[in-house]
Amino acid sequence: MIPRYSRPEMVAIWEPQTRFRIWFEIEAHAADAMAELGVIPKASARAIWEKAGNVTFDVARIDEIERVTKHDVIAFLTHLAEFIGEDARFVHQGMTSSDVLDTTLAVQLARASDILIADVEALLAALKKRAFEHKMTPTIGRSHGIHAEPVTFGLKLAQAYAEFSRCRARLAAARKEIATCAISGAVGTFANVDPRVEAHVAQKMGLEVEPVSTQVIPRDRHAMFFATLGVVASSVERLAIEIRHLQRTEVYEAEEFFSEGQKGSSAMPHKRNPVLTENLTGLARLVRGMALPAMENVALWHERDISHSSVERMIGPDATVTLDFALARLTGVIDRLVVYPENMQKNLDRLGGLVHSQRVMLALTQKGVSREDAYRLVQRNAMPVWRGEGDFLTLLKADPEVKAALSDAELEEKFDLAYHLKHVETIFARVFGAG
Repeated sequence: MIPRYSRPEMVAIWEPQTRFRIWFEIEAHAADAMAELGVIPKASARAIWEKAGNVTFDVARIDEIERVTKHDVIAFLTHLAEFIGEDARFVHQGMTSSDVLDTTLAVQLARASDILIADVEALLAALKKRAFEHKMTPTIGRSHGIHAEPVTFGLKLAQAYAEFSRCRARLAAARKEIATCAISGAVGTFANVDPRVEAHVAQKMGLEVEPVSTQVIPRDRHAMFFATLGVVASSVERLAIEIRHLQRTEVYEAEEFFSEGQKGSSAMPHKRNPVLTENLTGLARLVRGMALPAMENVALWHERDISHSSVERMIGPDATVTLDFALARLTGVIDRLVVYPENMQKNLDRLGGLVHSQRVMLALTQKGVSREDAYRLVQRNAMPVWRGEGDFLTLLKADPEVKAALSDAELEEKFDLAYHLKHVETIFARVFGAG
C-alpha cells in the first residue's frame, strides 16, 4: 500500500487509530453485554465508555508496550488500562485475542466492501452514459485480433456494463459472507463468555454471528472475499486491455484523454501512451496475486493458529486499497475516453467489404448451394482482397459461379451495414432494462 495508488477514504479504514478504535468498541460493547448479564458491574461497563470512549489512542505508546509483551492485543489492553484505571480488570473478560482481531477484520472488510461497491456503481454510471452515447456508432468486431463482423462501440461498453453489474453482485455477496462476528473465547466453546455477548457485539458492529468458530473465524470466508476481489480486478484488466488495443496507432479508434502539458515519453515528444490502462493491468495482477495466499490461509494447524495473521495484515489493506484505486481510475478513463467514430468507420471499410462474407455465404446456401461450395466460393473471392487485389463485392459480381446463384442486386443487399446492427436495441434492453 503506497500513496501513489491509494485513496484516503479506503486508507483510513486500515490506519492504526481506526483499528484500535474498533478494538475498543468491541471490548466496550462486550462489557455492556456482560454487565447486563451480571458478569461485571454496570458501573464498570459505563466507566469503560466514559474514560476511553473519546480518547485518541497513543499508537507509539502501544508499540512501545508491544516491544516488551510481544503481543499486540495485550499491548493495547495495557494502554487502555492507563485510561480506564481499576475498572480495566473487567475488560476482555472470557475473550481471546482472535475474538477482537477477527471481528475487527470483519468490520474493516465490510467497510472496504461498501467503498468498493460504490466504486463499481460509479463505474457503471460512466459505462452506461458512454454506451448510450455510442449505441449506434459502428465499429469492427474482432476475433483473434482479426476483423470479424460489425458491432457498435456502444455494444462494447454495454458488455462491460453487464460484466461490472455481475461484479457488483459478487462484491455484495462477498461482503455478506465476510461480515461475521466471533466472541466465543478460547477454542470457540463460549466456556468463559456467554453467546449473548457475541450476539450483542455483532448487532452493535453491524455483523452477523459466526455460527461456529474454532476460536478463529473460518478462513474459507476470507478466501472467497479475496478471490472475489481478484475476479473484479480481472474485469478491470479486461476492459483496460481493450482500451489499450483501441489506442494502438494502427487502430486508433479510441484513446485515453491526453491533458494539456502531459508528456508521453522522456525521449520522444510525439508519444501519447495508454499509461492509465497499462497501470490498471499491473494493478490487477497485484490484486489477483493476493487471492492465493488467502486460500492458503484456510488450513490452520488443529483448526486454530495465527499463520494467517501476517498474510491478512498485508493483503487486507493492499488488496482493498489497490482495487479501490483501480476502479476509480478506470471510471476516470471511461468518463474522459476520446472516441474516434471516423476511424472506426475507416477500419470497418479497410478490408473492402470482407466483413460481409458470412452473409454472402448464407445467401448462397439459401439459393441451393451446398455449405461447402458456398464457403469455397466466398473464400476464393476473399483471399485476393487480403492481398490488395480488388474489392470484395466487385470480385463476387465477376465470379460466374456466384452470379449463377445471386444477382448483382442481391449481392449488394448483403453489404448493408445496418443488417448487423438490427438487434442492438434488444441487447441494450437486456443489459440496461426496457425504456
